[in-house]
Amino acid sequence: MAVFAMVKYLVKHTKGFLDYKDLLVQLVSRDLKLKYRRSVLGYLWSVLSPLMIMAVQVVVFQYMFQRPIPNFAVYLLSGQILFNYMNQSTHMAIRSILESASLIKKVYLPKYIFTFSKITSGLIDLIFSMAAMAVVIIVTGVGFSWHFLLFPLVLVQLFVFCLGLGLFLAQANVFFRDVQYIYTVITTGWLYLTPIFYDIEFLPEKLQTLVKWCNPMYYYVSQFRCMVLYHTLPEWEMVLAGCAAALLVLAVGAWSFVRRQHDFILYI
Repeated sequence: MAVFAMVKYLVKHTKGFLDYKDLLVQLVSRDLKLKYRRSVLGYLWSVLSPLMIMAVQVVVFQYMFQRPIPNFAVYLLSGQILFNYMNQSTHMAIRSILESASLIKKVYLPKYIFTFSKITSGLIDLIFSMAAMAVVIIVTGVGFSWHFLLFPLVLVQLFVFCLGLGLFLAQANVFFRDVQYIYTVITTGWLYLTPIFYDIEFLPEKLQTLVKWCNPMYYYVSQFRCMVLYHTLPEWEMVLAGCAAALLVLAVGAWSFVRRQHDFILYI
């Protein structure tokens, strides 16, 4: 009975989501236009920004600290663009309900659509950034293989993970406004606990274990690097861990959001 009830619930909300797909398109389009409004280069910044940041970080982490990592530019950028997507999209999602307060008060809309749009617009930015990834792969001579075509599988896992995290943060921030400030501190530490600038083997053994078991971004970055840098398939344990983390976070985020959404109107 519990399984039947859950299936019925999912079917109902999926149908409701499809009814508002046009609104989702409008919200995503608005977010992208606002981000690049009055920018001379516009969407080209989605390519230039990660390239410029990568150039600075390559100088700092490879030449100044002599990090012995082959093809460091590709290694760095492959981790950077995934982490930036998670960081930026969830930070946008955390304010999604409060920023849409005036609309929520006036008309009935599924409230999760505002959070969903933030995570989706971030994903589109990430896809634009893949052009920067391709440029660096060509310039450094790393080259392409058919494994590169599998990168959407990683993006799907990461999208689901970010959506779950975004839903949880968005509902929490309605009731406790300090959440957005605490989360900024958390993501700063999270950045340095993700092997983006360094190889995980550089860490002490205990810290390696902590990162491998408690940091979902490690699963997604490692899978992505296998495909675009090492031209291999990721280990199935890594894929399963990434999928499990994404689904678990989505379940927690969706449950907490649905459970508290009827009280949003009292606090926004």
